[in-house]
Amino acid sequence: MTLHTSRVRVGHTRSGGWTVAICMLTVLAGCAAATPEISPPRSIIIHSGARLRADHERMTAVNEWVMREQENIIEDPSFMVLTPMAVEDVYIWDGLEIEGDTVTSPMNASAMDSRLVHEIYAHLHMMVDMGRQDEWLPEAPEAADYELERAILERISDVWLLGRTVFDVPPYGPLDELMYANEEGFLDAFVFTARPSEFAVERTEWARANPGETDRYRDWFLQTFNRDPPGLR
Repeated sequence: MTLHTSRVRVGHTRSGGWTVAICMLTVLAGCAAATPEISPPRSIIIHSGARLRADHERMTAVNEWVMREQENIIEDPSFMVLTPMAVEDVYIWDGLEIEGDTVTSPMNASAMDSRLVHEIYAHLHMMVDMGRQDEWLPEAPEAADYELERAILERISDVWLLGRTVFDVPPYGPLDELMYANEEGFLDAFVFTARPSEFAVERTEWARANPGETDRYRDWFLQTFNRDPPGLR
């Protein structure tokens, strides 16, 4: 991976329509109790014809916690989020590194709309490292190892679904793959196939409990994306 590193805390402006209105949080009185208004989600479709739809109420809830995370990334001085630029596609877990008070998550320089997603993935891992897991992952306050990573990836999938269905961000392969796999019930297969050297115990237990699921997942992935899944290319 070739990186062009820039020490950026967070972008206050973003390309395209993928901008969470964080300024509302500091301008509107009583904003903490306010419900952000978002447009009704539109269905999305990729070149294979695979279509996804999102519920408005669900996306409103996702938008609320995305705004809270973005505010914390911008305003909390106790940590730094860096998103160095790579020149090729980057899966959300590629190159994640925590060193002291700084967390780094490389991103593809040609997919600037993925930046917020990388920032949130990095932020969630930083919160775990800082002992603030119950604050930012209340659905998994004591999760560890694969259970923790799965909970974070479910949130990341929701962030990208929000961007694609509400903010009209363009497709981006690595995040589209994660999102579709999560929505279609293949998240475990996606992660265990893409990251075969990690989560060995959980991967073995899953394979024993789900015979034939890897082949079913590969067939689905080929039909949906016209290529083998990551880890089998």
